[in-house]
Amino acid sequence: MSGTATKARDRHQEILDAAARVITERGLAETRIADIAERAGVSPGLILYYFDSKDRLLAEALTYANDQFYLRMSREIRRISSAREQLRRLIDLSVPGYLPEYGRLDEWALWVEVWVRALRDPEMAKDREALDQRWRSQIAEIIRAGQTSGEFTSEVPAEELALRLACLIDGLAIQVVMNDPQVTPERMHRTCMEVAANELGFRL
Repeated sequence: MSGTATKARDRHQEILDAAARVITERGLAETRIADIAERAGVSPGLILYYFDSKDRLLAEALTYANDQFYLRMSREIRRISSAREQLRRLIDLSVPGYLPEYGRLDEWALWVEVWVRALRDPEMAKDREALDQRWRSQIAEIIRAGQTSGEFTSEVPAEELALRLACLIDGLAIQVVMNDPQVTPERMHRTCMEVAANELGFRL
């Protein structure tokens, strides 16, 4: 790849990163191209050069932020040999605010923006479907490995168990992001682990 192409790719990612951070702070509806340009240190015109429209930029920024989370999670999980401990780490990383150093509260706020936008934007709806499928597939892969190794005793298909667990995590995460006093990060984590243990058949 040429230096020019590399620079363009880096600039593209810098703009997406800036957009994701502005969306987190202001919300999708209040995010302006000028705000993103200021955060990225570029002109609004350059942003429109890289992206066809504000809508496309916002959609790509939301997808990009979630891609970064999956990459970090995948790297961490690959270093763990036990399926049970892989699942525990996935839940650790998925609870908003449970591990502040990972900034997961911000990333869940972006997920909420994805869901809201997907209600009215067919393109974002497709992106949302792909992101959710990847999320469930990652959980299913861990569950399948645990069933094969004997760590998980449940004979329910891994895809079904993954759907149940993913929906539980998503639903509780919304309550945490909304600061529901009854659903703290610690309570969400405990609930997810207890349900996972009961559904999959392993000891905590």
